[in-house]
Amino acid sequence: MKINSTVLLTLILLILMMGAGSVSAFLGFELGSSALKGVTTPDGRPTTKFASNKTNNSQQAGLVLLKEEEILKIVKARIEGKTKAAKSEKLEDDDEETNSSKQKPEEKPPAVVEEKLQPGFPVTAQSEGVTMSVQSVRYSGGDLLLKVKMQNKGKDSVRFLYSFLDVTDDKGRTLSASTEGLPTELPVNGPAFTGTVSIPTALLDDVKKISLALTDYPAQELKLEASNIPVER
Repeated sequence: MKINSTVLLTLILLILMMGAGSVSAFLGFELGSSALKGVTTPDGRPTTKFASNKTNNSQQAGLVLLKEEEILKIVKARIEGKTKAAKSEKLEDDDEETNSSKQKPEEKPPAVVEEKLQPGFPVTAQSEGVTMSVQSVRYSGGDLLLKVKMQNKGKDSVRFLYSFLDVTDDKGRTLSASTEGLPTELPVNGPAFTGTVSIPTALLDDVKKISLALTDYPAQELKLEASNIPVER
C-alpha cells in the first residue's frame, strides 16, 4: 500500500507540472503574439521598389528645371539693374557735389608776402652761373643760423660736398659749421634751393663778420665766396 501511494503521488506531481508548463507556454505565446501585432517584415520584392520609385518620380514631376538660356537672361537682367542703380546713385552724388561746390564761395589764394631782408642782406657770391646768397642771420638755441639760397643758371649741373665749406671770421680764424637742407647737386636752370648753415655762438663772442667759401666737387672748377656777412648782435 505504501508503494502504491508513492507512485500515485508521483503521478499527480508529474501531471501538475505538465499542466503548469502548458499553461505558462500558452500564456507566453499569447503575450508574444499581442506584442508583435502591427509589426511587418520589409518588402523585398522588386515590383514594390519600382512602384515606390514611380511614386517618388510623380512627386518630383512638380519641380520645373530652368534652361541655361533662361538662367543667363535672369542673371544679366539683375546685373543690368544693379549697374543702372549704381549709375543713378553716382549721378546723384555728382549733382550733390556740384551743388555744394557752387554754394561754396570762391577761395582766394593767399597773398604772397615778400620776405623783408635785414640791413646788409643778401650777401651774394657767384661763379660760372651758380649763385650762393646769404639771405638772413639769426641766433637761436645757442647757434647762429644763416639762411642760404643756391641756384644754378650755368651750362652744367654742379655737385657739392659740404665738408669743403670754409667758414672764417673777421680775424681769419676757421669756424666749425654744419649744414641742413642744402642740395648735394644743383641741376641746370633748376629752382632755387634754400638751406641753413649753423655755427655755435660760443665761437662768435668777439666776431662781427664772417665769410663763407664753397667749391664744387670733385672738379673744383668754381669757387663761391660770400664775404663780410654781418653777425653782430
